[in-house]
Order: sequence, then structure tokens, then C-alpha cells
Amino acid sequence: MVRNIVLLFVGLVLASCSNTKTEITQQDYKNAVSFMYENYGNKTAFNLYTSVSWFDDESGIWFVDYSKENKTYNKVDFKNSSKVEELFDHAKLAGALNKIEEVAVTENDLVLTNIEKVANGLSFTFKAKNYIVDLTSYEITEEKKEEEKKQSEFESKSPDGKWTAYVNNYNLFIKSTKTKRKYQLSFNGKKGYEYASWYGWADIMKGENGDRPKHFSVDWSSDSKWIYTQVVDTRNAEKMYLLDWSKDELFKPELLSYYRGSPGDTTMVMIKPVFYNVTTKLEVASKLPTQTHINAVRSQWTNESGVLLADVMQRGFQKEEIIEVDLNTQKQKVLITETSKTNIDNFEYRFLEDAQKIIFLSERTGWRQLHMFDLKTNTTNLLTSDTYVVNDIEHIDEKAGVIYYLASGKEVDNNPYHQQVYKVNFKGEETLLTPEKTNHEVSFSKDGSYFVDSYSTIKIPTKTVLRSSETGEILSALTQADVSDAISKGWETPEVFEFTAKDNKTTIYGALWKPTNFDASKQYPIIDNSYTGPHTQVFPEQFDLGFSNQSLAELGFIVVAVDGLGTSGRSKEFLNHSYKNMGNNLEDHVLVIKKLAKKYAWINGEKVGIFGHSAGGYDAGHAMVAFPDFYKVAVASSADHDFRMEKARWPEMYQGWPVDSTYHEVSNITMAKNLKGKLLLVHGGIDDNVNPSATFKFAEALIKADKEFDLLILPSQRHSYQGAYKNYFIKKRWNYFVEHLGNQTPIWDFEMKKEEL
Repeated sequence: MVRNIVLLFVGLVLASCSNTKTEITQQDYKNAVSFMYENYGNKTAFNLYTSVSWFDDESGIWFVDYSKENKTYNKVDFKNSSKVEELFDHAKLAGALNKIEEVAVTENDLVLTNIEKVANGLSFTFKAKNYIVDLTSYEITEEKKEEEKKQSEFESKSPDGKWTAYVNNYNLFIKSTKTKRKYQLSFNGKKGYEYASWYGWADIMKGENGDRPKHFSVDWSSDSKWIYTQVVDTRNAEKMYLLDWSKDELFKPELLSYYRGSPGDTTMVMIKPVFYNVTTKLEVASKLPTQTHINAVRSQWTNESGVLLADVMQRGFQKEEIIEVDLNTQKQKVLITETSKTNIDNFEYRFLEDAQKIIFLSERTGWRQLHMFDLKTNTTNLLTSDTYVVNDIEHIDEKAGVIYYLASGKEVDNNPYHQQVYKVNFKGEETLLTPEKTNHEVSFSKDGSYFVDSYSTIKIPTKTVLRSSETGEILSALTQADVSDAISKGWETPEVFEFTAKDNKTTIYGALWKPTNFDASKQYPIIDNSYTGPHTQVFPEQFDLGFSNQSLAELGFIVVAVDGLGTSGRSKEFLNHSYKNMGNNLEDHVLVIKKLAKKYAWINGEKVGIFGHSAGGYDAGHAMVAFPDFYKVAVASSADHDFRMEKARWPEMYQGWPVDSTYHEVSNITMAKNLKGKLLLVHGGIDDNVNPSATFKFAEALIKADKEFDLLILPSQRHSYQGAYKNYFIKKRWNYFVEHLGNQTPIWDFEMKKEEL
């Protein structure tokens, strides 16, 4: 009897839970759609990021300030840099345009580009037409630009104007512009061994015997006495293939192909650097190597006649050299040598001709720092030295000997992903120019006197200002982000968290998004938005990223993004965790989600999903076969499921070269038998970035292992999905999680259009 009462009580509780379950509604989907960028960007959320343009005459800047009521084109003139003014009278300009446009134009309809100052007014482009407006009379005239005599893209004139370089029958020629006399410089060219060409990432060939698109490229020395170019050798290169089903008028697929080496391939496009003396009309030999298209030699002329700098990376990305080449003497000298036991991922340099110095970024100290090589003394000095990361060189004032750069992780109590602006002189004396402990996105004027700074965090709304480069002083406030509409309807900025990584010592960072109707008394499935590709990071360091995962959260999920060990933006040691070990990049994700579920009762740690695109798609697929008891639902789009089938450069950089057993061990395909949960594979049919072959091969392996999965091919799409295909994919991804992770009945018929937040 007691047992029956207990069973009855349990049944009533279960029935009660079932009756109170909230089914997903059209309104939930409307909320989700409203958080797509095209529906909120400067429509209901304003000035999340402001794009500022510099006038060509270097007299000032112009930008657009958005608000609920207005869209205003403003300017700042450097003569009075503290004053923000309207660029023109918006009502008068709209009225003037109404006289010549077929459709009525209002002040807020003005979409102007290419704005420049002209005598008494402005020139601009509106609806693909060029106009000039007199700012006194507001008379508008269409600007009829004289057709310039454009040089053929298959010709190049020397700086002194005396010679024209061109190609005929795959060989390089030059022609005197005065006498028209022609000189043949190369003689070995033929189809597949082509002089003065270049390898193109998007060189798609159509049909079984299609030709590679024609290319032409030469680099003249500044004194016009030398030519640097290259031979592109495709004779032994293997192709990747695609079938294009997108042509409505065709009832059979079109065969597409392109040259793209896979990891370990020797049958690749080869690039040979070649040099010519214009005076003698002869090729000048050098010791620079012929290399594959993934590590081709890159060269730049100095102002010393016949002398150039060459950047030579050995295959495997463990040794890189900057070499001075003197074609006059045919001698070479190694200036800088960069080596790594793992990989060289973040090296770059700038040559300062007048100062005879090379500024370069290197991780040789364990952190990406600025170094200076002096060509006069053959010595290298460390300009910045600390446990932080120099992200980018923004401007170099060679005359003053000052370098402006972005760095993150230097200031105490600032998030290590938040970058700030600094300057350092050639003595190594550093100055912080942006004291706000936020993330700074900047753009410098051409002469380096000013920079525009958009600074924010995921919690602090964006402010965009104009600053002095010398002092960092804010000269004028340009725009301020406004998300009051979103806040009034329940939106909150994502929650930032930090935990200790799997090494039990390193702090890692992430953020989570909640639905706007969040109820702490409920439990929500959690979805990992993953991209552990070692070349980047996903922590939302700036305010405009605060909406990035909100759409999916609106459908009843907690969405999380985290950067575990092995991603970029931190120390070289941090990055090295993923070297030859990319299959373990999700371990910190699993650790973090478990900790979040333990910390928050409203996270259901038994219902974990994951999605990602490209390298993130690999993560999503890998999660289901490497952690099958943890991740339950995944959507993997445009993924490189087996790095052996990828383009060569990326895997060889991070998984190593030569190809070894680690490639097999981290492959989703070889682990297909482990699948337990629900997996949706998606790929564009003509993806020439990540070829769809690995998705098909993964599908084959899943079928052979008798594993249930779902497959969506978007036949006409490349690596990124566009227009209706993008919307279709988003709906599919949303509903896959709604049905299989949220255990609800998804709705397909909802509008993917603007809705109020």
C-alpha cells in the first residue's frame, strides 16, 4: 500500500512537471531573429562600433553617429580637433537629392560613401553615382569622371616610365616606351611553368581540362634597373575537385578544380624567385630557394640598387630567415634567424630604410615582443620585454624613432585579452597612451599624428574618440554606444568567468549568454560555441560582441565561449599546448562546463551541445567522438574533420610536418565508431577553402560504423553561406538544438526578418 502511494506521488509530480513545461513559441523565435546583427546593428542598438574615415587631404575625419531618432554625418577638422560638427546640412542635402532621384530621399535615408573635400563642398557616392555638392548653395552635380587610361593588368610600367614589362607566351618581356623596341628576358616559359605569374588562392579551373586564370606580377626596383618576379610551376601539382550544382540552366554538374597541396604533399605548386638586370637584359642568379606555395619566398627591394630583403620560411614552420641579397655581387647575408621547436606562427617584420633598421615581432622570449635589428652594427636589441603580448604594429615614426603598437596583458588588473595602445622609442622606453583598462581598437592617421580609438569591454559600452598620438590625450568624443532598447527588454551583457585550466596553474577566460527571459529557478541546456583553431581566440573582448550568441540563447539555452590552453593571444607556452595535439583542445572546454554546472544550479550539465564552423566545425565533430559521454548534440559546419585532407599550410603549422601518426590520432574520421549523440554535418558543395571531401569521408565512416547522423549539403555554397542559404542553415542549426537538446518541438515557419528587441 505504501509502495502504491509513493508511486502515485511520483506520478503526480512527473505529471505536474510535464504540465508546467514551457513549449517554445513563435515569440521565442522572433526574439532570436531580433538579435541577428542585420536586425539590431544601428537599428535598435547604436554605435556598437564606429567606422571612421580619414580625408585624403589629411585635414580631418568623418563618421556617422547613429541614434533612435537620427543618423548624422559628422566631421572633425584637425585645426580645431576638439569640435565635432555636422558634415553638411542633412535636410538640404536630402532635398537636393530628391530633385534628381526617382525615389524620395529622407535625411535618415542618406547612405553616402567615398566622401572627400572639394572646393566649396564635398564629393560623394550615393546609389552607385558620384556627385559633388556645393555646401553654400546645395546645388548638386553628377561627377562625370574622365576615363583614365588604365594600364592593362598584364603590364607594368617602370617607376621612371621608360619601360613596360609584360608577358607573352608565358615569358617575360620588357618594351621601351620611347622606341617600342622589345626585349625577351626569359626563355623557358611554357604552360605550367609561367614567368611573372602568381599563385592565386581562388584560381578555379572549370571542366576537365580547364585553364588556371591568367596572372601577371613584377616588382620593379625604385631606380628601375631591376625586376623581381617569380615562376609559378604547376607541372607536378595535384588538384582538389568540386562539383558545382548551382547553375539553374545546367542539368549536370560542372567540374571545378584548383591547385591546393595537402599536408605532406610533394606534388604541389612550386614558386621560384627570379631577378633581371634591366640594363643587361639578363637573369641574375640568386641562392634563394624554389619552394612550395605554402612557404614561398617573399622579397622587397631596398633603395640600394640591386639589393633586396628576402623572407625565407622552411617547410614545417620551424625556421625562418630574413636574408639580404645583393644581386650586384650575387652574395647573400642572413640578417635574422628565427627558430622554434614547435612552430613559428607570429613572426613579422618592418624594414626602416632611412634608419637602416628592421623592427620585428618574435616569440623567441616566450612572449610576442618587439625587437630591433641594426643593419649597420648587425646587432639585435629587445625593445619591449615583459610577460605580455604585442599584437600589432600600428604606426612607425621612423624620423622620430618611435613605434606605436597594440599590446595585451601588460597592465595589472586588466583582462589579458584587452589590448591597449603604447609607444616605444628605439632606446626601449615605453609609454602607455590609453590608460582605460578596456579593449582598444584603433586606426592611425597617415602621418601618425592622431588615432581613432574605440574602447570598450563586454560590460562597458563602446566609446569612440579621437586622440593625440604624442600624448594619448582625448581630443574629441565621437560616438557612444546605446543599447537602452535591448536592456529595457531584458538583455544583459554576457557574464565573464575565469577558471584554472587543465594544467592546474593557468587562468583561462570565457563568457556565457543567458536568454532575456532567464529564470534562475529553471535548468537550461548549455551549448559550447567553439573555435579552438590555434591561430585565434574567441573571448568577447569588446562590447559589440555582446550580442554574438544571444540569438541561440533566446531559444532556451545558455551559450558559452571559452579559450582554453592551445589558443592564441597569450604566451608561447600557452599556444604550444595545441602543437601536434589539436585533438585535445576541447579538454579545457569540458572542464569549464563541468565547473559552471557545479557553480550554477540553472545549468544542466547533462545536456551539453556544441557548434562551430571551419576549425570550429572540427571541434563540434570531435566533441561527439572524443567526448561522446559529455557532449550530446553537435552541429559541425564546413569542417576539416581530418587534417590530412585540409590545405597544407594550416595543419602543417599546428599539427606538424612531416605528417605523422598524430594526424591519424586526432582525426574525427578514425574515431567515428565512438559517436553516441546527435550530430548534424553541414558543408557547402563548392567550398574551395575547406574542401567538402572530409565531411563526406566522415559520413562514410559513420555509415560503416552504423551510426545515426544527419547531413546537410548546401550545393551552391562556398566556405561561408550567403543570403537565403545562410538563413536556411541558421534555422536548421537552431532547430537541431531545440529538438535534440531542448527536447521541444521546433517551429520552422518563422520570419527571418527584423523584429523589435
